[in-house]
Amino acid sequence: MNISGGENGLLAAADEVLGSGMDEVDFRIVALLRRDGRMPYKTIAAELALTEATVRSRVRRMEEADSLRVVAVTDYEAVGYSMMLAVGIQVEGRAADEVAEDLAGFDQVFSVCQVVGTLDIETLAVARDQDDLNHLLGQLAAVPGVRKLEPSVALDVLKNQSNWVPFGHGV
Repeated sequence: MNISGGENGLLAAADEVLGSGMDEVDFRIVALLRRDGRMPYKTIAAELALTEATVRSRVRRMEEADSLRVVAVTDYEAVGYSMMLAVGIQVEGRAADEVAEDLAGFDQVFSVCQVVGTLDIETLAVARDQDDLNHLLGQLAAVPGVRKLEPSVALDVLKNQSNWVPFGHGV
């Protein structure tokens, strides 16, 4: 979650975006967990002048309501991938959702979206180097139903935030 926009906007953003019933204290807990997903409840409680039990119950409630999920995210460069690319795909002779399912099965593909426009599917993927990129594009092109690939290699990744949610941004 991306929590910004000042204290007054937090509660309004929660109700407007999620209708979740999250309050300002919940958002402050989430903000601390965004900074450090392993932050002990005792530390959160001390920073927010709450009891540890209150923090624990609020986190549990948000998790059960699917308003909060604490996960580990790997930096793709830290595990040996130096290239990120977007691949637009035109489909022919097969349902786009079936092709998308096949594409989602590739380990190097981390996002698959069916889209409207000149392309049918947009994917995001990573490659270790130029040889790996060529191999991946060959594999993607070989998926039954893929008519055309339009790859774009990122020259510089300015933002890649997998946990982004538009709270406090005039949503």
